[in-house]
Parts: sequence; structure tokens; C-alpha cells
Amino acid sequence: MNALIVIPVFDEAATIGGVVRVARAHGTVLVVDDGSRDASAAIARAAGAEVVRHPRRLGKGQAIRTGIAAARSRGASLIVTLDGDGQHDPGDLAAVLAAARSAPGTLVIGGRLRDPHVFPPDRLNAIRVAGFFVNWASGLALEDTQSGFRAYPLEFFDEVRPRRGGFVFETEALVVAGLRGWRVREVAVTTIPRAARRSRFRPIGDGVAIGAYLAGRVLVRWGLEARAAVAALAGPFMPSRRRARHADLLQAAAPHLGSPGSWTVAIGGAQLRRVVTSLAGWWRHPRRHRAAVAARATLAAPAVLPLLVVQALVAGRDFTSPLVTRLCSQDRLDAPPAAEPLITFVAPEEPRR
Repeated sequence: MNALIVIPVFDEAATIGGVVRVARAHGTVLVVDDGSRDASAAIARAAGAEVVRHPRRLGKGQAIRTGIAAARSRGASLIVTLDGDGQHDPGDLAAVLAAARSAPGTLVIGGRLRDPHVFPPDRLNAIRVAGFFVNWASGLALEDTQSGFRAYPLEFFDEVRPRRGGFVFETEALVVAGLRGWRVREVAVTTIPRAARRSRFRPIGDGVAIGAYLAGRVLVRWGLEARAAVAALAGPFMPSRRRARHADLLQAAAPHLGSPGSWTVAIGGAQLRRVVTSLAGWWRHPRRHRAAVAARATLAAPAVLPLLVVQALVAGRDFTSPLVTRLCSQDRLDAPPAAEPLITFVAPEEPRR
């Protein structure tokens, strides 16, 4: 499986040389210089990378698109992306490439949360909130949906063409992959703490853009959930099931044919039991449980998201982690529902003789 390693960079002269030198041991490296104002392109070229340069900054999404086009022109079947700022250990390319080659047609995500303490609390909480809603909108179950360390089969981009730019590109690619049934696998990678360097991710600009995209996808998911709930509750009473429903009701009322009053009560009781059975089945269903967890997070989002922005801008006490852990935990979304029925019928006691 022929792979092209694509590294988007913007003003990463301090780190790109070291990243390229290690990455070259695992394949051909293409650095996409997104309009850097420093010597990133020259340093990457000197370290052994091929370099394509944008005349001005176009954003990470466009840099990845440039890498995809280059991979097509070179006949590659796999594109691997990682950041050039030194936060990803290029030595982990071996694990990411091995996972991609062992499962053709699978997207591989390099999960960075093996050691979450590497991230400052504001960044970690933003990753977890975004991940929760990406997973809810797409049906995936990933820890780190915001990682830029990824392997894509090139055929994926024949079917999926993300339209958003910037950092939203990667979020959109994952959501669409989940919705269209692509296999997505996560492997652990090492994250190297940034010392004095700042992330190119902008909490307000990029965070709001990702939030706006996910808000639209979450609304679509809620529409699907509403339709599914109505179908589940109304299913037993649909015309297509009329014959079986009538047969069950008549069978339940058959012992009372001699008494019109008792027969009517029996019919009403049987119908009520059908309603309660339908409600109880819906209540115990894992889908209803996940929807309840997601509903709490969705309702709280208008308060949680501004707090994340404030946390990112103001140094000090971490006041968002408890809220994020309680509302946006993937463990809660995946936990099995309670087994208790919605309503429990208690059989009447037999009269004493």
C-alpha cells in the first residue's frame, strides 16, 4: 500500500526539520507550506521533504486538499497526515501505517488521550466536548475526534468530499465517514507537550467554526431520533399490523364473550397493555438511553461552550472539567440503559377463601 505522508505547516521553522527527518524513515514526505512567513519551506526541503507552497494562508483544510491532489498524482493509495509543530511523535507513523495496512478501507485516527494530562484543561475539555457531539452525530465511538494524526485511504476522498475549510475539514470528514458506514479505528499515539509554542488552533475562530458545524449535524441527528421514537411507539398500531393486533385483542377477550361489559373491559385492558409494552420497550432500548444522555448535553451546550472559551482565554482555576465530565462523557453515552420497565403491572391478589 503506497503511502504519502502529508504535513501541513504554517510558521513551524523551529520544529519541521526534526519532524521531516524522522517521518522520512516511514515513507515519502510532502510538506504543504500554507503561506508561512518564516523559513519553514526551506528547512523542510533541506530535511528531505518535497514541498508545495501556498502563496498565502488558506487554512488547514485546503492544505490537506493539496496533499490529497498530490497523492493522486503520485498514484498513492493512502495519505497520512500529521502536524508539523512537533506535538505528534513521527515515530508513531509505524503504528498508524501498520493499522491502516492491516485493515484496507479503514480510517485510522491517532488518539492522543492516552495521557490526557499533556493537554491544558481548556484544550482537553474542548476536545472532549467536540468528541462527544461528533460521536453523537455520526454514530462513532472515538476518544480523540480532533486529532490531526490520521491515515485516510485515498478512495475515501472519491466518495467523501468535505466542503468546510480550516480545522472543520477533519471534523466533517469523520462525521461523514460515520454516517456513510466507513470503518474508523483509533490507535494510541504519543503527544509531545508544547513548551513556549502556541497551538495554531484558535479557541474562538476555529472553536466557533467547529461548534457551528456540529450544531447543524446535531440538529439533523435529533430529527432522526424524533422520527425513530415516533416509529417505535406507533409501530404496533400501524395499519400493516392491524390483522395481528385484532387477533390478539379478540383472543384476550374470548373468555368474556358471554358478558358484553366484561368483553369491552377485556378489549380495553389488552389495548392498554399493548401501549405500555410499546412504551416499556422504547424506554429500555439503548437508543433511548443514548438520546437521553445526548439531550442533557445538548441542552447544556449553550452554557458550556462559552465557559470553554472563557477558560481558554483566562488563566486560572479549572472550572469546566467537572461539568464536561458529567455532561459530555463518552462512557455515559455508551453505558447500557437501566433494565427497569416504564410501568410495572402488579397482579391483583387472589381473594381469600
